[in-house]
Amino acid sequence: MVGGGLAGSEAAWQIAEAGVPVVLHEMRPVRGTDAHQTDRLAELVCSNSFRADDWTGNAVGLLHAEMRRLGSIILSAGDAHQVPAGGALAVDRDGFAQAVTERLEAHRLVTIAREEVAGLPPAEWDSVIVATGPLTSPALSEAILALTGEGQLSFFDAIAPIVHLDSIDMDVAWRQSRYDKEGPGGDAAAYINCPMDKAQYDAFIDALLAGPKSEFKDWEHVPYFDGCLPIEVMAERGRETLRHGPMKPVGLTNEHDPQTKAWAVVQLRQDNALGTLWNMVGFQTKLKHAAQTEVFRTIPGLEAAVFARLGGLHRNTFLNSPRLLDGTLRLKADPRLRFAGQVTGVEGYVESAAIGLLAGRFAAAERLGRAIEAPPATTALGALVGHITGGHLEAGKGSFQPMNINYGLLPPLEGPKHGADGKRLPHKERGRAKKRLMGERALADLAEWAGAPALVAAE
Repeated sequence: MVGGGLAGSEAAWQIAEAGVPVVLHEMRPVRGTDAHQTDRLAELVCSNSFRADDWTGNAVGLLHAEMRRLGSIILSAGDAHQVPAGGALAVDRDGFAQAVTERLEAHRLVTIAREEVAGLPPAEWDSVIVATGPLTSPALSEAILALTGEGQLSFFDAIAPIVHLDSIDMDVAWRQSRYDKEGPGGDAAAYINCPMDKAQYDAFIDALLAGPKSEFKDWEHVPYFDGCLPIEVMAERGRETLRHGPMKPVGLTNEHDPQTKAWAVVQLRQDNALGTLWNMVGFQTKLKHAAQTEVFRTIPGLEAAVFARLGGLHRNTFLNSPRLLDGTLRLKADPRLRFAGQVTGVEGYVESAAIGLLAGRFAAAERLGRAIEAPPATTALGALVGHITGGHLEAGKGSFQPMNINYGLLPPLEGPKHGADGKRLPHKERGRAKKRLMGERALADLAEWAGAPALVAAE
């Protein structure tokens, strides 16, 4: 097992829980990265949110539920170190990573080797999962390129700033979740909101566009992932883009001035269990640090903001998985190697861990002399692995890009058109009912897959 991030940690856990010994190689602290701050396994380097936690109405929430049912260490640690985040599952990043690290260190079948695996794993390693994530080393990237004949494995994504709570002006900002939606802990005021009027918003956009940015020599040749665009790149796509994206003002009422509708709202989400640190939601950025402090302090309520961490930009790596991997995540050019996590072309913490979970189960079954099929396409897990290992090409779409889990990856299902009273349901209610039915179908199909019928003798 190479890589101790979310996917590698989950894969190692699943292998060990299946009764198979596993060696987990993690290069930190022997060699650091541009994004990590500690040597803990499963360290969260960007947001602290695992996103929506409702399996009845959100695809990532369904993925949470499926992973919980399969004994995910990532979801278990996340649940144990949850912080308020409305309807989302967000975690205290330090407590979460420490819990994952301690559980893996304590497992009798897990050995953790703190060393770098440069280039391809040694030939004598006959079953290896590579989960080196978005920060795959240049040596390994080059080796994969040589082995597969690919021309490029990289894209960029960005990190959002974190602010100290006591530096936020709560006479201007207020606590509220969008539409007062309660999270798993019952908190309907999980976000801090900073309002902007039109003039303030326009000035903010001008400052974003004018501020100095970090650049790279091969910038024009390496794409962004759309799900983690820097805010200034979003602003370049149109002045209204942010106001209809991370800064949308809908579902919020300013407690200091209930009669005035904000033109835009900046939200911050709790980042640690103590509630002393808050991250700026959707504010990934490649602005240089001096410009960040200047521009972000123009936001009402953040005029005296003290930043625990400023935003940044780093290179990510992913495979052309539909062409390079088989249905059980093995590299076609060298089947002893499996890949897991973000390097396979999924995006998001949960999705990365989910592919790690499957890679671990596939590898363990193979070691035990069994073959295991991927979960049904009707499940979030099955839909995700199906997309990255072939569904994308079958759909005849353009170039392969990282993907979050979404209902569009699952087979369609006809939802109810009428309620119990016989009256035709409004469009939104039909959509909610359809999503719930898809969730019920997924969990039922997953339960059947996870039992004995899913395992067959290896040929």
